[in-house]
Amino acid sequence: MISRAAPIFAVALAACVAGQATSGARAAPCEPGDQVLERSVLYLGRNIPGGDTVSDEDWRRFADSVVTPRFPDGLSVVGAAGQWRGRSGVVEREHTMLLIVLHQPDATSRMAVQEIADAYRRQFRQESVLRERSRVCARFSSQ
Repeated sequence: MISRAAPIFAVALAACVAGQATSGARAAPCEPGDQVLERSVLYLGRNIPGGDTVSDEDWRRFADSVVTPRFPDGLSVVGAAGQWRGRSGVVEREHTMLLIVLHQPDATSRMAVQEIADAYRRQFRQESVLRERSRVCARFSSQ
């Protein structure tokens, strides 16, 4: 999905990290009872080259066959309106699905997220899929 924004994001992220390193600022530790997890977000555009779109039924089938088997414990999907500029140089506006998964910060989980991105890109002929990853403190509030 985002081809030219990714380098800009990387530069901004590097500046933030450099600023933290020089100022001595560190991320606050998690509170007692929190769990350190990784939050992965995939930005999955619904426009398909040639004028088609990923239908709701196509999305459900993809989620059932590709996403859920890799993260059966849970995930969230949010519909969004997005835009990006691909190789053609044309700004394209499209409906987008944000797939949000909280998972263990390990190579197996990261590979599962990448497999989902790769499968979506291939199946729906996407130029690219944007993947965002960060460490978070999380917990279920329950009685």
